[in-house]
Amino acid sequence: LAAWAARGAMAAAAAGAVPGPAGSAFSDLREIKKQLLCVAERSRERGLQHSGKWAAELAFALEPLPPGERPPPPACTEEDARDLDAYTLAKCYFDLKEYDRAAYFLRDCKSQKAYFLYMYSRYLSGEKKKDDETVDSLGPLEKGQVKNEALRELRVELSKKHKARELDGFGLYLYGVVLRKLDLAKEAIDVFVEAAHVLPLHWGAWLELCNLITDKEMLKSLSLPDTWMKEFFLAHIYTELQLIEEALQKYQSLIDAGFSKSTYIISQIAVAYHNIRDIDKALSIFNELRKQDPYRIENMDTFSNLLYVRSMKPELSYLAHNLCEIDKYRVETCCVIGNYYSLRSQHEKAALYFQRALKLNPRYLGAWTLMGHEYMEMKNTSAAIQAYRHAIEVNKRDYRAWYGLGQTYEILKMPFYCLYYYRRAHQLRPNDSRMLVALGECYEKLNQLVEAKKCYWRAYAVGDVEKMALVKLAKLHEQLNESEQAAQCYIKYIQDIYSCGEIVEHLEISSAFRYLAQYYFKCKLWDEASVCAQKCCAFNDTREEGKALLRQILQLRNQGETSSTDVSAPFFLPASLSANNNPTCRVPPLDLSSPTP
Repeated sequence: LAAWAARGAMAAAAAGAVPGPAGSAFSDLREIKKQLLCVAERSRERGLQHSGKWAAELAFALEPLPPGERPPPPACTEEDARDLDAYTLAKCYFDLKEYDRAAYFLRDCKSQKAYFLYMYSRYLSGEKKKDDETVDSLGPLEKGQVKNEALRELRVELSKKHKARELDGFGLYLYGVVLRKLDLAKEAIDVFVEAAHVLPLHWGAWLELCNLITDKEMLKSLSLPDTWMKEFFLAHIYTELQLIEEALQKYQSLIDAGFSKSTYIISQIAVAYHNIRDIDKALSIFNELRKQDPYRIENMDTFSNLLYVRSMKPELSYLAHNLCEIDKYRVETCCVIGNYYSLRSQHEKAALYFQRALKLNPRYLGAWTLMGHEYMEMKNTSAAIQAYRHAIEVNKRDYRAWYGLGQTYEILKMPFYCLYYYRRAHQLRPNDSRMLVALGECYEKLNQLVEAKKCYWRAYAVGDVEKMALVKLAKLHEQLNESEQAAQCYIKYIQDIYSCGEIVEHLEISSAFRYLAQYYFKCKLWDEASVCAQKCCAFNDTREEGKALLRQILQLRNQGETSSTDVSAPFFLPASLSANNNPTCRVPPLDLSSPTP
């Protein structure tokens, strides 16, 4: 991060053309800052707080403008002037969340700004009523069944304006949101693309578009405006699509272009490293981010996930208390507290906080997935399935929810369903060994051993996180009486464990030495068999077998039996263990033609 920041600072100081594909788009950072300040103000006028905040944060990361170069206030048309009194009053009501009242006073306004606020107030009023109906009477698992009653009317009215070409960039954004809420994804994508062309500086439209793109092919098919905002969009969508290398390259180019002080970019880089399970780097960047922006709550739930994985109880406790002091009623705060209780194995309390998060925001993806995990811990499989399904409704790209569903159906002993969900998870994360190992186990249960072998070997090839793929592959070879292949797998497995320094902790290492000792014994390779048998004596579960085998070898040697030189067997010597034998590469999803439910 320090290297990126230093390089970015040099680029910003130069304030000239920046090398790289995005260089020409960022050649005039002063003009970009003016545009950001302008769109932040326009977003604020329309009640689009998150888009305004994003633009303001990005503008803050750039060098201050000289006094004479500040952007002029937005132009005021005759219609704006006529609607000013009604707009000013309605905006005050809007800010106080009195949406129906705001819409009432804006009903006769004609200006684009006032019309947007009128329609947006009606939309938010419907959303608020939908949440109010469910917050007390129904639990969070049923929230998705209640609809916003205003959506159909809004669609009809906005559709007429759209056909008459009377919608500006903000109006198109709202029309796209309404279409998305009505599950009209294709039409919504077209409208968001149009909104990005009409008003490329509005981050909200780009972000909504991100949520609807399912793969790289769909992304390539879109005709997007050629603007500097596109670089931020591509970096974000690459992160969402788990194309982390491409995402990090994009963020690197943005830092080089002069955005090295942007807390948004720093947080996105941390999230990217979290997604590829580079926990140390992600933790380091999040800690740096906390120093720069100590009252930030965004992305802190992701930070808490990392602390949870590392079982860092004191740090997670401090984070939870700190966020409670800042704002205890934020979704992220509830998720952090939920993670803290989960780490302490207080799963009922954890689930309670995830439910609280969902009462605050029913479309918050992380809370649905985490709640599913808690229900799994409590052995409540039906509630876990519901939670994971809601997570998928919110975002079909959430591999954790697909994987969670696979685990749930595995517990329910429904291997065909489990196979379907694991395959979906694998398609989203083709380079995640956990998905491949789970798939392999599933194929094994269905007696589809060829596919199982493919999965285990691919899991090893992409870099096995849990160091279990080779053991499972070896056991599969054992089942099929393919002793030489099994021995090779056990040798590779032992080499990997030795290179990681995890010999004592890993449970399967004793099984590997036991099999190799027996294999070499059958091959009459006494020296190798003795080495493996001696290793067996170091483990409680294989000690007696190891001692027995050593006695047999000694007895045979005393009888004059010599080691075989004709038998071709894999040669194993612990002293020659290598740390560079685990190939790691990026591969596309497996093409596994198997039945699915």
